[in-house]
Amino acid sequence: MTADAATPGTDARGTDAPGPAGDNTALWQRALELDAADPLASYRGHFVGTETDLSYLDGNSLGRPLKRTVTDISSFIQDSWGGRLIRGWDEEWLQLPQEIGDQLGRAVLGAAPGQTIIADSTTVVLYKLIRAALAAVTDPARTEIVLDTDNFPTDRYLVEGIAREEGLTLRWIEADPASGVTMEQVRAATGPATAVVVLSQIAYRSGFLADLPAITAAVHDAGALVVWDLCHSAGSVEIALDDADVDFAAGCTYKYLNGGPGSPAFAYVNTRHLAGLQQPIWGWMGRKDAFEMGPGYEAAPGIRGFLSGTPAIFGMLAMRGTLDLIEEAGMASLRGKSRLLTAYALELYDAWLAPAGVQLSTPRDPDLRGSHVTIDHPAFREMTATLWDQDVIPDFRAPQGIRIGLSPLSTSFEELYRGVAAIRELLAGPESGTAPAAGPAGEAGGFDKIADVPLN
Repeated sequence: MTADAATPGTDARGTDAPGPAGDNTALWQRALELDAADPLASYRGHFVGTETDLSYLDGNSLGRPLKRTVTDISSFIQDSWGGRLIRGWDEEWLQLPQEIGDQLGRAVLGAAPGQTIIADSTTVVLYKLIRAALAAVTDPARTEIVLDTDNFPTDRYLVEGIAREEGLTLRWIEADPASGVTMEQVRAATGPATAVVVLSQIAYRSGFLADLPAITAAVHDAGALVVWDLCHSAGSVEIALDDADVDFAAGCTYKYLNGGPGSPAFAYVNTRHLAGLQQPIWGWMGRKDAFEMGPGYEAAPGIRGFLSGTPAIFGMLAMRGTLDLIEEAGMASLRGKSRLLTAYALELYDAWLAPAGVQLSTPRDPDLRGSHVTIDHPAFREMTATLWDQDVIPDFRAPQGIRIGLSPLSTSFEELYRGVAAIRELLAGPESGTAPAAGPAGEAGGFDKIADVPLN
């Protein structure tokens, strides 16, 4: 958008927009000015649907698809799959998990080649990494796994199940749902009995950004290993896994990496752990010389040993386009815009939502905040379905939170303005918080956003 378009009543495309009235003019003008000054503004045009008036504030659950992805998938079906058929495995597909993993490591994770691979779901990858980490701990006195009470449910459930399998003790960090786990809490919870610590870099509920380098150092000072969940940080904040000497990390690719629904996860294993490390799910693709089909299992060397079954090629293709854009723009630029987007969201919150009784459940300090902002109000459970019907798409999280997820490459400030304005208008309505919202098929009531979107 150019400065010429920055006039109240027009959006970034120069078309009529729901212009502000009265005291809102300054906030509207602020959005337009931020879009005009945004060095990443042109990247929004790479995504499907950004030319519409829909306000998409859920990129932290599922990213928009790239226009390029439509072409890439079509070409794959017609030319690669349809044209080369089974030959595609030998010619390209078998190498994609490592090739795309290396690009992800380079563009997003701060990881040297040979340490990152695309495979499985986040749940399966986390299970592999946690079990592999435990197997690498040789001290029999280390019988505790440390985790926090507000980590994403999958992480907690996995650790609980593994502790039962292995006869280990869980040591819980009581995390503040409005913030997250601090380095001081980790130091207090770890010691001679600690084997492995499992944490998320960005808290799924609050958006709190943990101090990954300091916490990793604290875990190592205690003689333990750390497994990081990067689901909400990969593609939204700068990460330097190698520099921080992180042991293991996992994350999904359907959020800020725009891999699409069900796109495979990634596993990072620090090179110092790769030799002799064993993950617990032995499958043919992770075996040395997989096509030998021989007796017994011997893991493939390096990160490829973390594969199990046949790679999900379709699910890998979409993320390549996003990784190309991230390499072009640089994660520092994405993080800079993320900070501006969340700061502007707080401006709108302070002006409109705080006076309406909405609570902020995200840190105000930008250094402690990822790329989503969580707000709480008793009306939000019922309101979310109404917002969806109005083409305003935030994300509900129980018991009464809305997450405003902001994707640096695809979200505009004007889009954010319109979305928060819609929340404000519904809060001001006489039916707010009392009348049941219409369900997805027009049925009154019963639309449970928790069950409807089982992603993190």
